Amino acid sequence: MKDKEPLHFVGRRGVTIVGESFGPDDGWPVLFLHGGGQTRHAWRRVAERVAADGWRAVTVDLRGHGESDWANDGDYSFDSFRADCEVVATSLGQPVLVGASLGGKAALLCAGEDPTSVSGLVLVDITHKVNPVGKDRILSFMNGAMGGFDTLEEASDAIASYTPHRERRRDLEGLTKVLRHRDGRWYWHWDPVTVRVIPAEEETEDYVTSFHRAMSRIAVPTMLVRGSLSDVVSDDGVADLVARIPGTTVVTVPDATHMIAGDRNDAFGDAIVSFLRDQVSTGEQG
Repeated sequence: MKDKEPLHFVGRRGVTIVGESFGPDDGWPVLFLHGGGQTRHAWRRVAERVAADGWRAVTVDLRGHGESDWANDGDYSFDSFRADCEVVATSLGQPVLVGASLGGKAALLCAGEDPTSVSGLVLVDITHKVNPVGKDRILSFMNGAMGGFDTLEEASDAIASYTPHRERRRDLEGLTKVLRHRDGRWYWHWDPVTVRVIPAEEETEDYVTSFHRAMSRIAVPTMLVRGSLSDVVSDDGVADLVARIPGTTVVTVPDATHMIAGDRNDAFGDAIVSFLRDQVSTGEQG
């Protein structure tokens, strides 16, 4: 089957957001937002699974990632990620939002800004409270790759070191979807500015206030999928999220770290499809 043409959306201040669609064009939309340093390709297997169940799965590259534009003004604020999410959600028409890590925070803020614009929310191993240990490990990995790699094998070594629990990637060609070759070296396809801007904002009082406000306004079916081995999501963070968004379903995926979709894709897909069938499709799309 021929792949569909890429989707293009105009986000905040003209930043182009690039995505792709799986499944029937008239299916109920499910919008997938990846984590920091990733691209939309992280979702492909679960997007195909959701599409096979009759939903329209849409994956996008966040601003500064993949094929989407880098922000010329360096605006990688959470509010800009939220605004981009809102543009795509409005275009699709009340999608279910599925967001991992950075994408999960953007999804949470979007769902809280206009509760009528979405029909469900799935947070993938992320809450508004992040365990500093896991956060530091992610930043260390991202900062360690700023200089790029001589070869794809070297990039594969870096991934293997970061994910020692996972079977080593054999298809190095697949890395070309998340790396770009320039000036004789391979670089992750994301704007290095994000690594400075995002962590700094997480330390501000406005960050806390904005997430508390968003959670108080969310009124759609919500699920948190956490990895049992995650060093990013803590029991305290989960408890606080559930207290602020009553009725939230919590699913723990065994033997999965923060990178749930990559670690246990089948179990993750089961959780997503069950949520869509049991908690979303029983309602009415506006």
